[in-house]
Amino acid sequence: MENNNEGNNQQTKQDEAYNLQDDPLNNGDINSAKKESSFFLSKALQRSQDSIGSFFEDNSKPLGIFLRVTIFLMFTSHFIWATYYFIDQTDETINNTILLNDETINNTMCHGYGFLMLLYMVITYGFTYVWCLKPYVIKPIGKYIWDPAKTFLGNVFKQSVPNIVGHLLILAAALTYLIVDARDEWNRLIPLIGFTTFIIIGFLCSKYPGNIIWRPVIWGFISQFVFGLLTVRWKVGRDVFRCAGDKVTTFLGYAVNGSAFVYGDILVHQYQVFAFQAVSTIYFLNFFINVLYYYGIMQKIVGVLGSFLHSILGTSICESVNSAGNIFLGQSEAPLLLKPYLKNLTHSEFHTICASGFATVSGTVLAAYISYGAKAEHLITATVMAAPTALAYSKLMYPETEEIKNTKKSISLVESDFKSVLDAASKGASEATMIVFNIIANLIAFIAFIYFVNGILGWMGQLCGYMNEDELWSVEEIMGYILTPIAYIMGVPWDECRIVGRLIGVKMMVNEFAAFAQFSSLKELLSARTQVITTYAIVGFGNPGSIGLMVSALSTLVPEKSHFVTAVVFRAYICGTIVCLLTASMAALLIPEDLLDI
Repeated sequence: MENNNEGNNQQTKQDEAYNLQDDPLNNGDINSAKKESSFFLSKALQRSQDSIGSFFEDNSKPLGIFLRVTIFLMFTSHFIWATYYFIDQTDETINNTILLNDETINNTMCHGYGFLMLLYMVITYGFTYVWCLKPYVIKPIGKYIWDPAKTFLGNVFKQSVPNIVGHLLILAAALTYLIVDARDEWNRLIPLIGFTTFIIIGFLCSKYPGNIIWRPVIWGFISQFVFGLLTVRWKVGRDVFRCAGDKVTTFLGYAVNGSAFVYGDILVHQYQVFAFQAVSTIYFLNFFINVLYYYGIMQKIVGVLGSFLHSILGTSICESVNSAGNIFLGQSEAPLLLKPYLKNLTHSEFHTICASGFATVSGTVLAAYISYGAKAEHLITATVMAAPTALAYSKLMYPETEEIKNTKKSISLVESDFKSVLDAASKGASEATMIVFNIIANLIAFIAFIYFVNGILGWMGQLCGYMNEDELWSVEEIMGYILTPIAYIMGVPWDECRIVGRLIGVKMMVNEFAAFAQFSSLKELLSARTQVITTYAIVGFGNPGSIGLMVSALSTLVPEKSHFVTAVVFRAYICGTIVCLLTASMAALLIPEDLLDI
């Protein structure tokens, strides 16, 4: 019996072992069953994610259109709501007999409902242009009207007699307008002497005076004159740029708030330390510009402006795009738009790229100048006017004598290589660190060097009997004396010429930051007209430090062409400096006393 029981027990244990082996839920490998279950869920989730990803990838274009339309409809709803509120408030204002004067209307157009309306019109035009105008209107007009007209006018102006007569008529019309406009203020015509003098200097210093092509030169100055009329003389244009300046100031103010959060209110708001307030805005602006790069907005803006300059002036597409880019970007950032094509540029094109960089300033440093008391609208206007002038004067000083390899059809603007918008934004803020450090380092080094030179000059002057503080020899005083005639022919009153000449000299020998720093402490000694002229004259990157920056930037981008850059950079520095003086002279010609608003 015991043996039978033992046999039965043994059989039972064997059966249990067998059952445990076959049952995945009851054997010792329970974890394996869990893994199989988990694996099944992972596979299902992976398939779902792949399906969703494939759906978005296959339908990216219609989904993108749907998203844009949805955002546009939401913005339209907000616009309708704001319109209803504005009409309701306007009725209340009229019922309360509060008159709407020019100031109220300007504030409304720049800051209130009017600005929203303009913004809505621009966005609506963008949608209409992409989906209606461009495919169905612009292309036929270009094919059947614009291209034949351009060909006809090109053939006409290739003939010497119509070309000369046409340009003389334009010159006569411009001179007639200036003389009639300044009939009660004849001193406003003095800058004509300066403008003519600078053009003669450019011709005499031209690298190849016999090869000058006059179309870009003449039309560059015509464009400057027209831009000046629109932005300086015309009230609507002046209001637009004043509004743009206010918006820039407000926009950069957000960066100041960020700086105050990091450094504290005492350094930023109370003491307004330059390194912690003005320069820190560069982080935010570079952050924002990189975001625009990522979405291709900056490339489109620069491309449109560059194509416009190329069509009007006849300069090469690379020169034109770079000049347009310098309105927004720095002298080392704008050439990045054309990086693949730099290796094919000629000496003249390199000269123009360098000169455009020296004649303008980037948007990233506007806050620094504003902190020194410069008006944002004057800074923006000066940079816009300098773009075509730099092309014109560069082609006067260094005419094209080589074959241009890059044409409009053969190039496209470089797209960003950022992985995401967050990557673009964070890299923009990080890259700004080097810009900030370079500004601070150059300011410290160059200002220290000027103090050192002034110490030597002061000691030399004391040995000759110049002991009083107001008699001490210095770089500023010497440059003030040398450039006094230049300031006078730009339209500055004689008794203020030494101060302006001194500021121009500081800008040329040190940099524009040091010039604006001195300008902020001396502006109370200057009249309103002189303050405007000085602002236009010292807005530009033409200084010794920028020469080194330009050489290093372009030599890094195209090392095989570094000898091209070094051969033309100093001439381009002189060219860019004179372009600033030409812009200041044009502003002095166009601004009457009753329109001065400092």
